[in-house]
Parts: sequence; C-alpha cells; structure tokens
Amino acid sequence: MQFEVWAPQAGRVTLHCGGATHALERDPERSGWWWGEAEAEDGTRYGFALDDGPVLPDPRSRRQPDGPDGLSAVVDHERYAWRAPWTGRALPGAVLYELHVGTYTPEGTLDAAADRLGHLVELGVTHVELMPLCPFPGRHGWGYEGVSLWAVHEPYGGPEALKRFVDRAHEVGLGVVLDVVHNHLGPSGNYLPAFGPYFTDTHHTPWGSAVNLDAPGSDEVRAYLLGSALSWLRDYRIDGLRLDAVHALVDTRACHFLEELSTAVDDLAAELDRPLFLVAESDLNDPRFITPRAEGGLGLHAQWNDDFHHALHTALTGESQGYYADFARAPLASLAKTLTGGYFHDGTYSSFRGRSHGRPLDRTRAAAHRLLGYSQTHDQVGNRAQGDRLAASLSPGLAACAAALVLTAPFTPMLFMGEEWAASTPWQFFTDHTDPELAEAVRRGRRREFAEHGWAEEDVPDPQDPATRDRSCLDWSELGREPHARVLAWYRRLLALRHEQPDLTDPDLADTRVAYDTDQRWLAFRRGDVRVAVNLAKSPAAIPLGPREARVLAAWEPVEAPGPDGVLHVPGESCVVLLQA
Repeated sequence: MQFEVWAPQAGRVTLHCGGATHALERDPERSGWWWGEAEAEDGTRYGFALDDGPVLPDPRSRRQPDGPDGLSAVVDHERYAWRAPWTGRALPGAVLYELHVGTYTPEGTLDAAADRLGHLVELGVTHVELMPLCPFPGRHGWGYEGVSLWAVHEPYGGPEALKRFVDRAHEVGLGVVLDVVHNHLGPSGNYLPAFGPYFTDTHHTPWGSAVNLDAPGSDEVRAYLLGSALSWLRDYRIDGLRLDAVHALVDTRACHFLEELSTAVDDLAAELDRPLFLVAESDLNDPRFITPRAEGGLGLHAQWNDDFHHALHTALTGESQGYYADFARAPLASLAKTLTGGYFHDGTYSSFRGRSHGRPLDRTRAAAHRLLGYSQTHDQVGNRAQGDRLAASLSPGLAACAAALVLTAPFTPMLFMGEEWAASTPWQFFTDHTDPELAEAVRRGRRREFAEHGWAEEDVPDPQDPATRDRSCLDWSELGREPHARVLAWYRRLLALRHEQPDLTDPDLADTRVAYDTDQRWLAFRRGDVRVAVNLAKSPAAIPLGPREARVLAAWEPVEAPGPDGVLHVPGESCVVLLQA
C-alpha cells in the first residue's frame, strides 16, 4: 500500500513499517510531500523518521494502539460491515445530549455507552453529542488535550468501537455529533511541529502558539484539518461536528477557514445525500458565524448560546461572579432578552470584558434552531471548582423550571448527561497525564486558579487523582429513586411535548413573546398557542395569561387551568406548560 506524509523541512524521510525500513521519495507534484510503498494491512504498525531521527507517529494516523507516543496502525475502513441503513437526521427539530464516554458508564468505553442508548431513546433526544475522542495521554481525561486528529482514543475502544457505537445509535434512530478541537492540540504526544509549520507565532491563544491558518504553509494545515473533519463524517458516518472554541481560530485570509470547512461539509452532504451540520462554540456573539455563505456569512449551521445559559443560571442560582455579573443585575430581564433576541450582549457593554461586546442577531431572518440552548454543559459544570451540577444547589422544583425553559425555548435544546434525572454525582476536571512535570503543573494551575476566588487548596479536587474521575461517573442506580425518578419523568414529558407540539419547534424567533415580574420572580412566554410559565419564588404566583381558554399540557405540581379571569396560579418553585385556544 502507499504511504505519504507532508514534511516540507525534512531532507530525508524513512518509513518504518512492519519491521522493515523504506526510504521515501519526494512527490514531484506536491511540494513538501513524501511517498512510498510497503506491504501492510489493517493493524500493521508504522511510523516516519525525519532526517534519521526517532520514529514518529503519522500526523494523519487513523489509529494509535499504544497511545499518542506509540507507532501508528493502518486502518482499513472498508473492513467494517455497516448494519444500519441511515439517511441522516437534520438539525432542525433536534434535541442534543452531550455525553462524555469516559464517565457515562463506570467502564468508560464506547461499547458500554452504546449499551445505554436505549435510555436516550426513551428520554426523547434525537442526537448524541460525544465529547472529543482523539487520543490523549493516559486513560482518562476530558479529551480537549487530544492529538492525532484522525484517530480514536484506544482506551475508549479505538476506531472499530466508534463505528459500532454510531451503527447502534443509527439502528435506534439517534444521530451522532462529535466534538472536535481544531484550535489547539495537547502538549503531550504532539509531534506535528517536527513535521511542518502546523503552528505559528504570528498569533497566540490561551494554549500557546496558534494553529497555522494564515501563515506560510497554512494551505496544508487547513487541508489537514478539513481532511480530519470530513473523515469523521464519511468514514464513521457521524452526522454533525461541534467545533470547539472557534473564536480561537485566528485566520486573516480572505476566505476564512470556517467558510472553507462549511463549504466542504455541505458538498459532502450533497455527495452522501444525507444532512450534515456544524455547530460552533463561540463567545463572540457574532451572527456572521451562522449566516449563510450566500448572505456573506461563514455558513455554519448553529452555535452554542452561552448568553441564554448565563441568564438562566443567574435567575436560578443568584450567582453574580465573573461573566455572570451583567446578567445578574436583572436576571429575568436578561432571560427575556435572550428568549426573544438570541444574544444578551448584542453590542452592549460587558463589564467582564471591560468593553462593548457582540452585535444584534436579526431575529426575523435567523432561524431559532441555529442557537443551542442549555442549562448545563461540560464547561459550565466541570469548570466549577468542585464540578457541582445545578441539582447540588437547586430544589427539584427549580430543576424542573430549568428543564421547562430549556426544552420549550425557541432554541435547539441540549442536555448534559445525567441532568435528566438530577444526577447527584459531580462532573469534575480530571486528567491522567503521563508526564510527571505536566501533571504537577496542571495540578498547581488548577488550585491556583480557584485560590484567587477564595477556595482552599484542599477543597479543589486533584485532577490526577483517579478518584476524581471515579466521582464523576454517573450513578445509574439513581434512576429508580426519588427525587431522580420524578425529575426523569418530567424531562420525558417535556420532550414528548416538544415532539408533539409544532409550535415548540417553530424556527421563527420573532414569534416568541415574554412577560415577567422581577419582584414576584415569575416569567411566562408564548410560542404560537403554547404558553409556558415558571415561578422561581418559594411562594405561589398569580400570572395573567389573558382570557383565552387554556388547558394544561404538563405541570410540575398540580395546577388548574386559568378561570374566566385568565389568571394562572402556579405553586412556588414550579412550572406549567399550557395550550391556549
């Protein structure tokens, strides 16, 4: 079979394959590329040596059986016999479920996670969003320090296990989204700089030198990232990609990398005849990310909406530190603004940033499903000092209110694994770095970060302690116990309503109307004929809905439909969904 590698700065490249060594030749038609042939089959180990240096894994390795520092292995994607015929599942009308393979089950594997997919079908979600799967040092970690952007972390089961997972998900009707990280690679096991200018000091990111998207050599770096993204969608039948922190992708070229990526993904969707989509994580509040390319945008299909999360979080918890400060000044007003306009910071002053931030979203043109709404994510839980979920500080009633707001809002809802039963387990920051110096640096950095916010060092979990990961695993026995069982039933009912009531998936963001009372702490909104009311106060609330006849579709506590006066009486820390004729 043919092997090739881009190594523009090398004077000599040798292939070490199956115990034999082969000198590679320069490709006369592609500058910087080397190629050669060797006998190999699925599973054959190989690597490249540059200028007689150490043997390194392939930058485009499809498998790293011994981790990021080991040899690569050949993967024959044609060997897997797909079982499920699949025509795809598009983003409009979707409900996403963010899942970390390493803590979704105690086993921490893709096969074990696949065995739990029936729970998600019964819950009513449509897509599983897997946190990053690329190889990283050790066994356990979040996945955002991955390397080998074409490979699957071996302790999770490797490439074949991912195919089995996707196949099983498709068999039961679930789409699969994969979180990919293009803005940086892990510091350990990252050999890309030895091969070429994959990084540049022209720009800097919180993780160091930026990925080279616009400096000399960037054509090949962009092709590397594009090829990786398309491989997940084509070779593994993934339905969509979540793009981590796209605001850190610094690109000054006329055609931004994200525009190039969205074009390639749309072309692949047409070729495969099934829907594919890209969801960006961005804190820029810039509508151009999700504006179609034909209208001058970058053409991404959706983005996470942290503003909705921040407004909801402050309304529920009263927290006001850091980036919550602006939202906490008037939490219900902040929540109302995001429900009707998408962004809270749309050119307004951000005290956290010390400047104005964002720009308005044209809600008459932007479909509501292009924004993802959520009350919890891996970031918003795991980046707290103790990884505490909302359920650790909220009553079941307030947790029910959070669910009602997320699952009936105009946005594409996303849940974080375990929230559907108010899981009591935390989700903490954990690592398994094999480099002792890096491990100690991460440990010290984590404790220093939270010490600045008043946390005692001993109260911040040690990321390297295996117990930190173990504490973060879901406890599936909770599903049959109270209050978890009741919360789970509530999520199932809300998701059923979302699928039953067309108004709840209406993409018209401008059709949402909101009313609220800051002093009484209630908020109500309508979407078509559906009315949603939440009472965040401990005392009952009287909420005027108007004279039209209504019937209750779902309520956390028993609630009577409004009488002739049109007033809805909602118990404290409770919520209700109605249909108004």
